[in-house]
Amino acid sequence: MKKQQADLFKQGTLELLILRLLGSGSLNGWDIMQRMQLVSGEVLTVTAGALYPALHRLEARGLISSVWRPSENNRRAKFYGLTPRGRKQLETQRKQWERFSDAVALILRDA
Repeated sequence: MKKQQADLFKQGTLELLILRLLGSGSLNGWDIMQRMQLVSGEVLTVTAGALYPALHRLEARGLISSVWRPSENNRRAKFYGLTPRGRKQLETQRKQWERFSDAVALILRDA
């Protein structure tokens, strides 16, 4: 992971991105890593060393839940999904992020 991405993820962005990806349905860790890279146009990547601790934190806070089941290749994998509390948190954080990014865009455009 590049330094720039590491700094971005330290700010809680990784957890927001995980919540957003899980908002579309349950995914296992590998799928989360792949989807993040794909949807971001290959700009954002996350390692297992950063992803799994974030998933554990989100689960400990009751924002996601997990269940073991077979993956597409019929291997046992842990799938994560949003809880109702996680959906609320996603919307709250999404609104905060949009407000923040809009403010930054204003400054970059008009300062």
